[in-house]
Amino acid sequence: MNLIKLPVMIKKEIEIKEIPFEEAEYSVFDFETTGTSAKFENVIQIGIVRIKNKKIVDTFSSYINPGKPIPYFITTLTGITNSDVENAPYFDEVYQKIKNFVSNSVLVAHNLSFDFSFLKYECLRFNLKILDNPAICTLKLAKRIFPDLQSKSLGSLVKFLKIKHRDVHTGLGDATATAKVFLRMFEQLKSNFDIYTVDDLIKVQSFSSNAKSFRIIKKNLVEDFLQIPDLPGVYFFKDARDKIIYIGKAKSLKERVKNYFSNNAVRKAKKIVQQASKLDFIITNSELSALIAETELIKVHNPKFNVLLKKYPNNYFIRINKNNIAKVEPATKFEFDGNDYFGPYPNRLIVHKLKDIIDQTFQIRECNDKELKKKRKCYLYDIKRCLAPCINYEFSSYNEELEKIYDFLNGNNQSAVNRLLLKMKLLSEQKKYEEAAEIRDLVQNILNQIHKTSILSEPLNKAKVLIEIDSHPKSDFLLLIDGKVFIKNFFLENKNDFDYAIDDYFSGTISINESINETNLERLKISLTWLLKNKTRIKIHYLRNYKTKEELAMNLFYKNYFMT
Repeated sequence: MNLIKLPVMIKKEIEIKEIPFEEAEYSVFDFETTGTSAKFENVIQIGIVRIKNKKIVDTFSSYINPGKPIPYFITTLTGITNSDVENAPYFDEVYQKIKNFVSNSVLVAHNLSFDFSFLKYECLRFNLKILDNPAICTLKLAKRIFPDLQSKSLGSLVKFLKIKHRDVHTGLGDATATAKVFLRMFEQLKSNFDIYTVDDLIKVQSFSSNAKSFRIIKKNLVEDFLQIPDLPGVYFFKDARDKIIYIGKAKSLKERVKNYFSNNAVRKAKKIVQQASKLDFIITNSELSALIAETELIKVHNPKFNVLLKKYPNNYFIRINKNNIAKVEPATKFEFDGNDYFGPYPNRLIVHKLKDIIDQTFQIRECNDKELKKKRKCYLYDIKRCLAPCINYEFSSYNEELEKIYDFLNGNNQSAVNRLLLKMKLLSEQKKYEEAAEIRDLVQNILNQIHKTSILSEPLNKAKVLIEIDSHPKSDFLLLIDGKVFIKNFFLENKNDFDYAIDDYFSGTISINESINETNLERLKISLTWLLKNKTRIKIHYLRNYKTKEELAMNLFYKNYFMT
């Protein structure tokens, strides 16, 4: 019977390992124990965090009765007492819940050998089947990704990555922190180590980060490699016929390409090097320019080892939906669809807080189109939270209210604060203190500048801005005009396009909207994602604040570069 089942198990494991690592499901777990020896000590708590589609989607936590007293120093460290575990289930009683929660996902832990040893011995004690899921150790990954970080402990990583670590030394608290650390590693694993599948991820964690492992296998690539600078750009591996077989981007070409020639390079990198005869590169002014160039060049050359970017990370926007009678709504996608989009904002929570502020402050409809068509007023009209366009649509008054929302999203908060303070005062006079407190919290959110957390204070589809990117050795410049992105001295377009667009803007002859296409949209989406992650490295120059191109240039730190 075992011989019949064995191939099925092998096939199942192979299928999991072949899944793109960003699409795989992970169960990040952490044990709290009575000591450090799995052979002689026991588990007292487990926390598991489920990751799906690069998001935390579920959690599981349980105390576990160790069958013996918890040492005092463990209670001091974890806060877990004997009374907490006295009536808790034993490990065998909670095992099935753990197994069901984990299911076919990839197991993840920080210092996997420690947690897995306890999992193994607990299963042996109760004659249970040891989970055989593929497993990842974030400690080992950290050694590869952050070689210069002195300590790779969980505490050190959360501090380095600026992650909030709540409930330290509890199963769920540490598992959640580990999950967030793991998710932060995804981008570097893909861009710096060519990790694509779960199998790649499992293999890379066991590689040594020792610099001595560096070597170039093919002598004919040595000269090409020596020419590569420590600058941002795109690189190309070419075969003997000069055909491009792989295109990549990097903020440091030298460091990135070096990984391909390591003894510990992943399987795909080794295949690329085996088939490559030439190595070439193009320098860009920033990592963002390199990222855009990589995406557009892959579409042109379709190299055999590249995979086209099919998905973009979710961003969060406020959309002014102008279909029918305008309304305000959250959005996770930006499109050129005739609506106005503000953002992107750092997370969903901020967008919903902004929506709540707008709903409580301005009298714009909140109903869906189906409700609007019924032409029946709702309670929001009675509490002066909506102008009820469903029964009495006055274009001028409704548009005036809409303009105030635009003004607020543009960063001007005084009108909103004044309205809310007046509303709070009236609620207090009516002794509706709980409602007044809610309004007070909204005011505090405004005063905390929550509405200024987006990259731009103009609708993205109508924005006219110059974005200055702090890069080495010189700044990069992006021009965003009515949804179209121009890059200063970008090798994939006419070098004069950037200056022509600025000249057209200041002369009043620009007509960008006519040429908006899918390439423009893709370039803008890539830019927005990168800019949001690198807000501290950019400076926004709103063209409306300048009368001429020369006045704009005079206000730039890198004046000479910009004017050349």
